[in-house]
Amino acid sequence: MAVDTRYRSAYADASWTPFWLDRADRPAARPALEGDRTADLVIVGAGFTGLWAAVQALEDLPGRAVVVLEGERIAFGGSGRNGGFCDLSLTHGLENGRSRFPDEIERIEHEGRDNFEGIADTIAGNGIDCSWEPTGTLIVATAPHAVPWCADAVESLTRFGYDAELLDRDAVRGEVDSPTYLAGFWKRSGSAQLDPARLAWGLATLAERLGARIHEHTPATAIEEDGDAVVVRTPLGSVRSRRAILATNAFPPLAKEIRRYVLPVYDHVLMTEPLSAGQMASIGWSNRQGLADMANRFHYYRLTDDDRILWGGYDAIYHWNNGVDPRFERRDATYSMLSKQFFETFPQLEGLRFTHAWAGAIDTCSRFSVFFGRRFGGKLAYAAGYTGLGVGATRWGARVCLDLVDDLGTARTQLALVRKKPVPFPPEPLRSAGVWVTRRALARADRRGGRRGPWLKLLDAVGLGFDS
Repeated sequence: MAVDTRYRSAYADASWTPFWLDRADRPAARPALEGDRTADLVIVGAGFTGLWAAVQALEDLPGRAVVVLEGERIAFGGSGRNGGFCDLSLTHGLENGRSRFPDEIERIEHEGRDNFEGIADTIAGNGIDCSWEPTGTLIVATAPHAVPWCADAVESLTRFGYDAELLDRDAVRGEVDSPTYLAGFWKRSGSAQLDPARLAWGLATLAERLGARIHEHTPATAIEEDGDAVVVRTPLGSVRSRRAILATNAFPPLAKEIRRYVLPVYDHVLMTEPLSAGQMASIGWSNRQGLADMANRFHYYRLTDDDRILWGGYDAIYHWNNGVDPRFERRDATYSMLSKQFFETFPQLEGLRFTHAWAGAIDTCSRFSVFFGRRFGGKLAYAAGYTGLGVGATRWGARVCLDLVDDLGTARTQLALVRKKPVPFPPEPLRSAGVWVTRRALARADRRGGRRGPWLKLLDAVGLGFDS
């Protein structure tokens, strides 16, 4: 569709560096690994899963020799490119969890609540300056068919112990003023906003304080079993370790079987310049909730601590054969569409400019929640497939990986969420064709009052899916 040039001009001068990383206080890179080393636990990937694994491993067993290998920089991947929404849910939302794990959802929610509290406690107890704001999430209906969904969601959330409030048109616009809002609900508990890169930097500092060794610019090129140990090879050295955790998420995995289950899709984000006091007054938003609209293809947005608006989502883009490449981040068609949709949502902010535009790959899987696996007789464990909301769920995913490599038969490891894999995606060219058909079907459902057509009903039946 044609997009007015003014929507493109709003981000014409934007930096392509993620806002969270475009900071003068970004820590210097740690030295790359050189030579051969031994460890009790080697972790491949210093995103949230890897960093939480290092922290918890050393809290469990002080003195454990833990080495973390990061191919790029800390927060380079999803941990520095996401929206900074930290949610209690381990299953990409309560309803997704109820539909896929109906017999376990109460236990999963309990795990999620403990995990969320553990994140808050770690941030507060260790002085991690990551702008933690437990202000909840405001979900808005922008189409008539979504209005009754709000009441259904509040009923379900309340039943599971959340503090949730249903809002009519006037009430929701009293919270945040947009002419597109028809109704909504405020999930007051179980979610927070934060600065994700500063959380990652803080966790890395904490892990080192506890005794971990972290090496950046150290890509793992191979991983293999060697007797009673696992060896991870890098360009300039290796680590021989009793146990290993693979935490690379959307990036090409060393455990090749992960490719069957993960579909990397690019999510795009715009960040505005700071709003003036008058601009803030024009939209309200004094309670600073995170925001999302209720649709198959949805936007997510939130305020930063200097009153910028992060605006992202809607258009999830898959590239042939699980493609992950920096050149995929500059997709003008998506940024111009997001810009147009932003000013349709907030016409009172006409003239506001975007200072940053970026994208990152989300490790989507068919059940929209983390899955786990083991290799080398249990000496290696991995977690992948978070599908967004990984800021919160990665701590729990790391906890499960530690249980698995230490061969602990915990209540967590007995969950079907841990024991069972999602339905795998088909190989190419069926994979790309399926994504294309599904994106069209989701858009059609949004245009047709949320009614799911034959293709989406088939995906529901076989446990496959695709979403922003």
